[in-house]
Amino acid sequence: MATIDLNSDVGESFGNWTFGDDAAIIASVTSVNVAGGFHAGDPTTIRATCAAAAAAGVTVGAHPGYRDLAGFGRRFIEMDPAELSNDVIYQIGAVQALARAAGTAVRYVKPHGALYNTIARHPVQAQAVVDAVLAVDPGLPLMVLPNSEIERIAQAGGLRTVAEAFADRAYNPDGSLVSRTLPGAVLHSVDAVTAQVVRLALEGTVVAVDGSVIAMPATSICLHGDTPDAVHLAAAVRSALLAAGVSIASFV
Repeated sequence: MATIDLNSDVGESFGNWTFGDDAAIIASVTSVNVAGGFHAGDPTTIRATCAAAAAAGVTVGAHPGYRDLAGFGRRFIEMDPAELSNDVIYQIGAVQALARAAGTAVRYVKPHGALYNTIARHPVQAQAVVDAVLAVDPGLPLMVLPNSEIERIAQAGGLRTVAEAFADRAYNPDGSLVSRTLPGAVLHSVDAVTAQVVRLALEGTVVAVDGSVIAMPATSICLHGDTPDAVHLAAAVRSALLAAGVSIASFV
């Protein structure tokens, strides 16, 4: 029987601004990527999200991004590698402390947004992120895009990597994600999302925007919690996987 982890980005509310329905998303997934405060999230939100995950038996991961609240971490920032490493260390540490206070622990790291996409092809920033994780805890797995620079550099540095695919994102023929600035980058149809997820879980492939079929071996599939109708999509994905005979469980 095929087994897949379902993850989602959560803890992204900030102050008086509520973002996404974390409680409903947590009910459908097995791992959650909790924002570290630089692209989204605040201490109260982070702790409450970790507590909700702990109560549901869901694995907690740290979700560091660029220091870009205004852009939600979706804008590339050219940074000194040491500064980037320290920013990532800071965010992992924040989530670790608040997770511990909530009765759970950080079990992996998944970079967010523009940082995630940048380190897939930018060896200098990829090395900076790897250095940060190694400095905090070499036992923390790093969730990455398969066949990417960050996967290669992390494995060379001795980190365990977790290959990730996306339920609701379109892919280029080279396996990279279609830029959010382009039409069709995000899938909204329930049928399209569930078909992509089941194919990923059973075959380890995805259909790119040009119609080609590309290998996409994934241990975890991301369900974005900030897209319209995200809660309905997450429930539909879970149901479709179970109906296809796929077991859903955390990779930890």
